[in-house]
Amino acid sequence: MSIPFHHLFNIPGTLFFLIFFPFSAFSEVSYQDTPMEIRALLEGDESQVSMEFQAGRIYSRSYLLTFYSERAFLPGWLEESKPSCEALELRLLIQQSKFDGLVPADYHLEQLNFLFERSLSDEILTEKELAKMDILLSDAFMLLAKHLYQGKVHPEHLEGIWDIQSKEDDPRLLEKLNLALAKQNVRQQLFSLHPKFPIYQRMRQSLKKYYEMEQASTGLNWKNPVPEEPLEPGQAATQIPAIRDILIFWKDLENYAQGVGEIEVYDSLMMEGVKRFQLRNGLLPDGKLGKATIEALNQDPKALIDKAMVNMERLRWLPDTTLQEFVLVNIANYSMDYIRERDTLLHSNAIVGQSYRKTPVFNAEMSYLVFSPTWTVPPTILKNDVIPAVKKDIGYLAVKRMKILDFSGREIDPKAINWSGISRNNFPYMVRQTPGRHNALGLVKFMFPNKYNVYIHDTPSRELFFRADRALSSGCIRIQKPFELAQLLLSDQPLWNEERIRNAMESGKEQTVTLKKKIPVIILYLTFWSDGAFRENIRRDIYSRDGELLKLLQLPLIHEN
Repeated sequence: MSIPFHHLFNIPGTLFFLIFFPFSAFSEVSYQDTPMEIRALLEGDESQVSMEFQAGRIYSRSYLLTFYSERAFLPGWLEESKPSCEALELRLLIQQSKFDGLVPADYHLEQLNFLFERSLSDEILTEKELAKMDILLSDAFMLLAKHLYQGKVHPEHLEGIWDIQSKEDDPRLLEKLNLALAKQNVRQQLFSLHPKFPIYQRMRQSLKKYYEMEQASTGLNWKNPVPEEPLEPGQAATQIPAIRDILIFWKDLENYAQGVGEIEVYDSLMMEGVKRFQLRNGLLPDGKLGKATIEALNQDPKALIDKAMVNMERLRWLPDTTLQEFVLVNIANYSMDYIRERDTLLHSNAIVGQSYRKTPVFNAEMSYLVFSPTWTVPPTILKNDVIPAVKKDIGYLAVKRMKILDFSGREIDPKAINWSGISRNNFPYMVRQTPGRHNALGLVKFMFPNKYNVYIHDTPSRELFFRADRALSSGCIRIQKPFELAQLLLSDQPLWNEERIRNAMESGKEQTVTLKKKIPVIILYLTFWSDGAFRENIRRDIYSRDGELLKLLQLPLIHEN
């Protein structure tokens, strides 16, 4: 429920009106019948509103009735029957909403441009047209404010899981609108609704840059074929000149001096540019022009505009709570960071869920860790992997150091089971792997209880961290630096020194340690961001989620009255 702005300050409505909109401010302006037209338009039935505003495109009607009734239906955006400076500022901000990854057309831009151009060319608008202009501006402000604060698309409309607590529903939009007009600071009021994370403003600058670069990219070839085998320095190929031009365009490579290098030969100077490009795109910086690298090189500025759009929307979904200490996992970046007071104390490569066992997006609180953990095989892995393997070779259990237990914890001899009668769906036992370096969870696991049964853990398969594509797990997050994370988490418990942690990890006996304070864990999916040095980081959309969100962002708005 919205709260009238004057109630927030315990000011009676009439007094509020006189304070913020004194009579002298209107005494020299003759609006004649404009207030009556505003009232008639807002109080009309649905069919009338639909006819007057092009199929009902007024999205904040109930808010606007409150706003205008508190100002006796006087217009807020007009000066002597023309758009005020605040109106012109708002139109500019609507045009620039594309730098927030939004669609300017959503905010009545076409209708406003039509009315503005007529008015500013000294054409006399009717009272009804002036009323429409004022209502459209107020509605555009409210809708843009809402989208900047919460996003245009609700995460529940997406197929993938996004289970992070969202912001409060009402960012006091009426208060923002009243202040924007009373204090003549439209830009400040709208920008105050941006996400508070510094990364958002950096991404906004990157998106603005991409729009500028889009105009200069038309002459380049963005459809270079992928070779059958990766190209290496010294080799020649017809696509080399086009790829060289793209590297120069992105400033990963400087322009060659005239006559330096053969036009179709991949030389060592070009290789350094390729490595820089690979690093920005989260690829293995080996200097080889393989499939993943050339596919990334074929992304033109428009493709990166789209990528920035969807990721800025994801940031708008996050709560505004400022955390002093937390663990952040970016699924698309295959990474985990431990952050304290905005400093990254630990960065670790990570392995995340495969495309058919995706790691969900959610947040929880880490409360304990387990050294030398056992691993109870989850139902999905038990059905799909373990049971079929045991039915082929009963020795599989001994090799993997797994035990079969009934649900009271009693060990069952595998040879006593009639495996011919066992299927994936009728196995009446559980399978548990003993602690040690062979264990699928490695030597330690970090627990933040959640309904997805996802946690962070070590792994015996250390070689996998050197792969560029690390979507390899069954949903949980494996990290390359588990010992370092344990050290940070237990730094406020002096008895848990380096030696004791290592001994506990290697003991072969499960041991649970409760943290003195719970640490927030945020698992995100970002395929684009700009870092503290304003470098753009581009990642492959490993779960194919960007396209769905982009489509919803670009869809015309539905009626929201």
